[in-house]
Amino acid sequence: MKTILLSLCLAGSVAVADEVDQARTAVQRDLETSLRELTTLRDAIAAEKLPLARELTTVEDQLSTLRKDYDRVTRAQDMANLELANLKSEIKTRQDEVAYIGNLMDEFARGLETRIHVSELQRYAPLIEAAKAAPGNVDLSASDKYDRQAALMKTAVVRLQDLIGGARFDGRAVDPQGVVADGKFALIGPAVLFASADGQTAGIAVPQSGSTKPVVRPLEKKVNIALAGIIATGEGALPLDPTRGGAIRELIHRASLVHYFKQGGPIMWPLLLASILALTVIIERLTFLAKEKRRREPLVMSSMMAALENGDVEEAIRVGKPSQDYIIKTLTYALTHRQKSLTDALLRAASQELHRFTRAIPLLDTIVTLAPLLGLLGTVTGMMGSFGMLGGAELGAPAQITGGIAEALIATCVGLGIAIMCLLPMNYLHTQAANARQEMEDACAHLELVMKPILDAEKQLDRSLTAKLNTIAHAEAR
Repeated sequence: MKTILLSLCLAGSVAVADEVDQARTAVQRDLETSLRELTTLRDAIAAEKLPLARELTTVEDQLSTLRKDYDRVTRAQDMANLELANLKSEIKTRQDEVAYIGNLMDEFARGLETRIHVSELQRYAPLIEAAKAAPGNVDLSASDKYDRQAALMKTAVVRLQDLIGGARFDGRAVDPQGVVADGKFALIGPAVLFASADGQTAGIAVPQSGSTKPVVRPLEKKVNIALAGIIATGEGALPLDPTRGGAIRELIHRASLVHYFKQGGPIMWPLLLASILALTVIIERLTFLAKEKRRREPLVMSSMMAALENGDVEEAIRVGKPSQDYIIKTLTYALTHRQKSLTDALLRAASQELHRFTRAIPLLDTIVTLAPLLGLLGTVTGMMGSFGMLGGAELGAPAQITGGIAEALIATCVGLGIAIMCLLPMNYLHTQAANARQEMEDACAHLELVMKPILDAEKQLDRSLTAKLNTIAHAEAR
């Protein structure tokens, strides 16, 4: 049994060994085949690797070239961006400079209109208006705007050159009568002179508000004739003015009372009459007060009161009769008529004397009230004339408008001046009248106080005399 088993094991081992050998042989054969295929593949790869390496080298060279080109283009772009930024910054700076210069030129154009004399506006007004309107004109290019403003600056430079030594040019001005006259201007230092073409008007040209035509202020006749010759020929002698125009301006604005009176209009005549009446009243009243002050006699007053204290009325009357003192006259009159009524006599005499102190004061009071009203009336008439000329088309309208306003202001000023100048004297006169009344009332009260016992004694004496006379009459009748 053991032998059989052993035989079977040997037989199985031999079979397994054969199978292993067969498998090894198959594997060896497959390995050799794979190695041959691998070798073939390696040969194929080796055969294809060289062209690919060459192609890779070529592509790498191209890539390097492209990278160099990219770097060069990038640097060029960076430089171009930097130059563009610098150019933009420079353009912005130039634009700011142009805007600043434009603002300066625009300010110059607007300021030139206020700095030059009004007579020169007749020459430079078109250029000034064109330069002022240029910045806001959207239809103009920047170059055109600059050209218009630069033209004005060039003209201003030429003007300065012309003004050296004086300049003359044609123009129009308003004469003192308000008529526009053609003529010639002459700019000599701070003075602007004008002479009409017909030679009738000559003098200093003065600006007037709201008009491009100045007003001519004539000087003395001889001076006007000399000015007309200088303006016409451009030659002549002018006095040196060390005040740099101050004396000329003072001469222009200086005016007499007659000039103001003429400018004030028709209402100045009633104001003149009112001022004359007020001055007359004030002088007369002050003279009256001074005279009454000199007539005061306090010693005579003391003597009268002393005589009355002693009960001697006749002595008091005798002392007081020669006096011109208004209080003594009142007391003397009252003492003279004491038998009828001392109080009534005092009232009548005091009323007559005090009336002299208040005489003409109501007239002065009326003038104080009336003068401002007349001035206001002159204001209204002057303003009516001025506003009436606003819608007119007359050439001399601006001068007449300013003349009407001047008339209104002058009339108002004169009316207020008369009222103010009369108010103080009137208050002074009222005060003096009140003082006189107070002194009169005090003296009358004192007289009544002193005379009371005297009058009582006289009444008692009259009653006793009457009683005695009645007794005698009865006795005789029996």
